Amino acid sequence: MLMRGGPLPEHIGVIMDGNGRWAQSRGLSRAEGHRQGASNLRQIIEECVMLRIPNLSTFAFSTENWLRPQEEVDALMLLMAEFAVSEAEEMAKRDVRVVPIGDLGRLPERTRREIKNLRDRTREGRVMTLMIAVNYGGRDDILQAAQEISREVARGDLDPEEIDHERFRAHLHTQSQPDPDLIIRTGGEWRLSNFLLYQAAYAEFYSTEALWPEFDAHELHRALREFQRRERRYGGLHDRGADAPDGGGGQA
Repeated sequence: MLMRGGPLPEHIGVIMDGNGRWAQSRGLSRAEGHRQGASNLRQIIEECVMLRIPNLSTFAFSTENWLRPQEEVDALMLLMAEFAVSEAEEMAKRDVRVVPIGDLGRLPERTRREIKNLRDRTREGRVMTLMIAVNYGGRDDILQAAQEISREVARGDLDPEEIDHERFRAHLHTQSQPDPDLIIRTGGEWRLSNFLLYQAAYAEFYSTEALWPEFDAHELHRALREFQRRERRYGGLHDRGADAPDGGGGQA
């Protein structure tokens, strides 16, 4: 049970790790592990909608994942296209707005088309925004934002002194979405792995040994209970909530 009256995050980011290990431990192909992971994502989306979590971001495919065996990459691209097709109606019905973030240009044509169709089909969703990071890297996100701002300065459209966090955020893939309050990583690892590097500056981090296909609603509630117990100090001595600074020192 969640703590009655306890805070819930406005934005959860999830690094969905462990699909391949889950499959291999059962004598299945890694592709089948990713398929089970996609099925599990549906359950977590439903639970977040039920809990009225307004923003959920999922790390589906990183800029580094192209280094995986071509057979696995092809299976992932096909799975993402199939997921986009199969979930469009359900997402629209649940009033979920799907926003892909990352560089879609490198994706196969069908995968790119179906993801964009899912985005367009659900653009009126108001209950929750689901950001799916595809061919996304936090460093690339920061770099492209810096390049865009540099071009504005070079054209004379922007004074460097006017560059602040609000303006910088507007050039990130996440744009107007709030920064994540909680980052969940499954599979027992303790790394951001290039996920929302700028945006996660003050996010609470939660790691679980559960592999992604095993991360069910019960596991999500465990993560949320842990979040409710955390004291969020933002570099200060007391919880400052909405008054948190854009930067700061350590957490001690």
